[in-house]
Amino acid sequence: MTGKDIGQATIRDVAREADVSVASVSRVFNRLPNVRPELKERVEQAARKLHYVPHAGARNLSMARTGAIGIVLPDLHGEYFSEMLRGMEREAALHQRHLLLSNMHLDIGHGIEALRNMRGRVDGLIVMAPHLNLDDLFAQLPPGIPAVLLNCRANGLGMPELRVDNVAGAAAMVRHLIDCGHRAIVHVEGPEGNVEAADRARGYAQAMEAAGLKPVILPGNFDEESGRRAVERLQAEQVDVDAIFAANDMTAIGVMVALRDMGVDVPTQVAVAGFDNIPLARLISPGLTTMAVDIADMGARGINRLVALIDGEAVPQMELRQPGLIIRTSSQLSAA
Repeated sequence: MTGKDIGQATIRDVAREADVSVASVSRVFNRLPNVRPELKERVEQAARKLHYVPHAGARNLSMARTGAIGIVLPDLHGEYFSEMLRGMEREAALHQRHLLLSNMHLDIGHGIEALRNMRGRVDGLIVMAPHLNLDDLFAQLPPGIPAVLLNCRANGLGMPELRVDNVAGAAAMVRHLIDCGHRAIVHVEGPEGNVEAADRARGYAQAMEAAGLKPVILPGNFDEESGRRAVERLQAEQVDVDAIFAANDMTAIGVMVALRDMGVDVPTQVAVAGFDNIPLARLISPGLTTMAVDIADMGARGINRLVALIDGEAVPQMELRQPGLIIRTSSQLSAA
């Protein structure tokens, strides 16, 4: 085959070269289940020989597919969601898919509207809605659309889920702070109604009670401002505190900034810890101790799971991911 012929071979040419049917070639290139390994090898070898390039548009049309994946998140701003989308975009590109993004803010009305707008425009959905009832949300969609849920509430949908073990992660952070000699540990929680925030607060309280210590939980909202407000409240009420564990890193950063402005040294006077390990956590000074959630990898795994579902493959119902403790200077002077 000459250079000018590269990419001009057809699916029929591949079928003829591999001595199989056109339908068999189509099944291989559409990654359908139950394709025999020997058939896959024959077809791929023939395609390489003929320099055959599958036509993505024709493939999607023949399968009534759009080549798009719908991503519905609570927000599209901030380091956490930027990292999540970075992982999703990277994995989607590997599967020759593109992403259609939407956010649902904080109420189910926005969520329903976001999902309705994606009807017929995507082959499947990834939904992260830790603050919403998913049974009500998905009642607005046609049954059977492939979907993967990220860090959502318990539901009766039977859809594959990826979750962070927030209870275990928060408990591990409290044990670390106790091991560093802290006893008056205050928790600044996330937004009310958010299942991740509730689980982190529960893990904190359980670990404090197990150590014979009194839990003190202040309201928060997963943002820098709520960290600042929590510090102001602790100062105004003269609360005894030697460590503050915030429900996420942005809140912890707000705590650190407020303490600095008040002339309180971190960690010699008050230790600070967060959750998520966003990139900024290692760049601020002092470096922030946190629970590491590989946010980009979680986004990528969500895409990988969804593509498998779209292609008719079986995937596990639940994957519970364990966060890891990252010790930096904000919790102890001897941190690496």
